[in-house]
Amino acid sequence: MLAISDLEVLELEAMANTMRQDIIKMLVSVGSGHAGGPLGMAEVFAVLYFHILKKDPKNPFWPERDRLILSNGHICAVRYAAMARAGYFPVEELLTYRKIDSRLQGHPHNRSLPGLENTGGPLGQGLSQAVGRCIAGRLDGKKYRVYCVMSDGEHDEGQTWEALMWAGNHKLRNLTTLMDRNNIQIDGHTEDIFPLEPLRNKYEAIKWHVIEVDGHNVREIIAACEEAQHIYEKPTAIICHTVPGKGVSYMENNYEWHGKAPTKEQGEVALAELRAEGDRIQKEILGAAK
Repeated sequence: MLAISDLEVLELEAMANTMRQDIIKMLVSVGSGHAGGPLGMAEVFAVLYFHILKKDPKNPFWPERDRLILSNGHICAVRYAAMARAGYFPVEELLTYRKIDSRLQGHPHNRSLPGLENTGGPLGQGLSQAVGRCIAGRLDGKKYRVYCVMSDGEHDEGQTWEALMWAGNHKLRNLTTLMDRNNIQIDGHTEDIFPLEPLRNKYEAIKWHVIEVDGHNVREIIAACEEAQHIYEKPTAIICHTVPGKGVSYMENNYEWHGKAPTKEQGEVALAELRAEGDRIQKEILGAAK
């Protein structure tokens, strides 16, 4: 396992906080979009874009790059924030999110923005696309890995399970999924609507290696991604236990924020909370750097 310093962890936490502020500004600017999922997955995307993925923002179609498939496309605001901060496009462009003629559509469109590996919208299809990329990499003799970010709610879809069973049976060791296990979907709580548990047991029964992490713990996410790179006989599923709406007190664990944006006034409250947390992290960074 690669060592990561306390300072590097704090810097990733600071990036996640910055991305959360970006998300709120994007949602307020357009007055629509999804809040809960993007806020809840900020640490995961910060780790992917700033620590794990082999990538080159200046050459987004670099053949040796890792592929990141976003299956639950409705949380694309967090991916756009990560991409902008990583240098794929100007940060100022984030405020065009979901607006007419914007490259940042409400669900990602891979031909609109270099660096997007797939078009995402209909839930349950992303993992099948990821499986296809893995097969292509294997046939081409490539070393890249395929990461697929998924929602727990899309496990209601039969196509998801077909892809999971195929990947396990064919030992796609170059595939890692990261599930946003936030326990909500647009109509309520997952276990009330279409119970998924025992989720880990189901994955293991169809030949997956499973790791469960706190989806807001940077060290745990990094360790899980690195462990996945050393599993050679099967694909790896990382179940990220997250809080929907993380960082904004009135949104946390409230499924009603799955698919709506805050008003300008609500956005100001959210940004005040996030800025206070950002200031706390910066103080810790200054202390760690001494």
